[in-house]
Amino acid sequence: MPSPPLLLLADVALTLGGTPLLGGAGFAVAAGERLCLVGRNGSGKSTLLRIAAGTLQPDAGTRFLQPGCTIGTLPQEPDLSGFANVLDYARADLPEADPGHQAMAMLDALGLSGAEDPRHLSGGETRRAALARTLAPAPDLLLLDEPTNHLDMPTIAWLERELATRASAIVMISHDRRLLETLSRSVVWLDRGTTRRLDQGFARFEAWREEVLEQEERDAHKLDRQIVREEHWLRYGVTARRKRNMRRVGELADLRRQRREAIRAPGGLKLEAKTADLSGKLVAVAEHAGKFYGGHAIVRGLDVRVLRGDRLAIVGANGAGKTTLLRLLTGQETPDEGRIVVGTALSVVTLDQQRRSLDPDTTLSDTLTGGGGDSVQVGDARQHVIGTMKQFLFRPEQARTPVGLLSGGERARLMLARALLRPSNLLVLDEPTNDLDLETLELLQEMLDAYAGTVLLVSHDRDFIDRVATSVLAAEGRGLWREYAGGYSDMLAQGGSLGGGADALVKQSSRKPRPTAAASRKLSFNDRHALERLPSEIEGHTREIARLRAILSDPDLYRRDSAAFETASRTLVEREAALGAAEERWLDLELLKESLAS
Repeated sequence: MPSPPLLLLADVALTLGGTPLLGGAGFAVAAGERLCLVGRNGSGKSTLLRIAAGTLQPDAGTRFLQPGCTIGTLPQEPDLSGFANVLDYARADLPEADPGHQAMAMLDALGLSGAEDPRHLSGGETRRAALARTLAPAPDLLLLDEPTNHLDMPTIAWLERELATRASAIVMISHDRRLLETLSRSVVWLDRGTTRRLDQGFARFEAWREEVLEQEERDAHKLDRQIVREEHWLRYGVTARRKRNMRRVGELADLRRQRREAIRAPGGLKLEAKTADLSGKLVAVAEHAGKFYGGHAIVRGLDVRVLRGDRLAIVGANGAGKTTLLRLLTGQETPDEGRIVVGTALSVVTLDQQRRSLDPDTTLSDTLTGGGGDSVQVGDARQHVIGTMKQFLFRPEQARTPVGLLSGGERARLMLARALLRPSNLLVLDEPTNDLDLETLELLQEMLDAYAGTVLLVSHDRDFIDRVATSVLAAEGRGLWREYAGGYSDMLAQGGSLGGGADALVKQSSRKPRPTAAASRKLSFNDRHALERLPSEIEGHTREIARLRAILSDPDLYRRDSAAFETASRTLVEREAALGAAEERWLDLELLKESLAS
């Protein structure tokens, strides 16, 4: 017998600004269930999550929350204003009698001290503080809106493990395919105001969505043909009893009303970057380049060649210097040592992750046109701004909407529109996937695949990097960067570890200093034995981690055998920690061995 839902939303309707946003939407989530809520930007996902949390009242519909059920909500844009420090914010949802130990533990796990001033936090630090506040009370139900936005890869890996081992039910909005495939067991699709549910993993969703849309097209075609037949009968049919004729006329009116009221699937977004003339064959060449701030190495000994047509992804933990490296490779900053030569005939277009170039008080139309009339320059031609808006799935009535009132996804799409309308042969994309829906991400991937220029990409989205990148430049720690052929998964297969373990969040302050030749002048017997033993130990951990991940990839495992799921999840965390420790130990010894040899 299925357990009763912790939360039930039914027949939810909401109209915003005179436009119906939700109509007949809803979902149910039981204890331990894991749902992902998907849909296009602007479809109302965040709004529906706010209704689920009880912070927004719908115009109609039912919301039932199991008595005593506690909810933890992670908003898309956390607000830390009014708090003296991050710890005060993180423990705000704990009972007054609670000393805040759990909040402090969560902040510590996420690399924050709690003493940080909320006014001076980066996007990643704000997100980590919000996660600590949401997770600290261990609620029965977690409502998470884009939990991986602005997080680096080690933190995302930590979050995956943390959520996998929790007993809380989860409803999650995310563009991170890898996260959805790992955690979700059911999919709720919000489309044109209503919801449909698929009780299978996210991996099945896209094929199912296409089947639903194809069936809609077949049904619409049948309705159109039926209307044509009835209209033909009305004009040319043999006269029959008047009562029967009036019934057929009424049925035709009903068919026409159905067709008029049917909400067809919205048209597809078409992304195409305007390409400038070809750049030189060499886009950027770094030779033993270095960059230092306050004696701290951001980049050290960098040797890399970026050729025309390359798609180079730059990955690393927050603070590793990814944005600085982008600026060095594009000539916006000069190295402190070595040299970086930037190629010729470059037309650079940059997509800024902070969207600082968007004025919240400027209208959508003026943002696209630059405030100059009602047309947009598209390559060598001009196009009316409404046509450009439609290409990027904005409604004509949004032309005078201030940018500050757009959703996060709509602002991301606006930044994309501005970037892709300008001719370029070098695209610099700094976290382009934040807030984009899955369909727009697919199209962005296809556009980059067809783009004739070069792409420099900073992203935390592992699936996106796998689909786009031809090589990965990874932070190895202490200012060192190493290039790997292929995408993120290829980097891991080649031994890349983002400075000691891409699958573990390790705070720099807690790392032990690496031994140096000055500290020890010889390898002990135990050190030599460890150097021989550790490679096979690392290989064993890697095989076991792959086996456990295969077990956990079963979408029905938790429902079928929750104890096996918990055991596998716990063992996976232990194995990943052991792998990270073994890799750290091996690297320490190899560095010591090399320093002694030199």
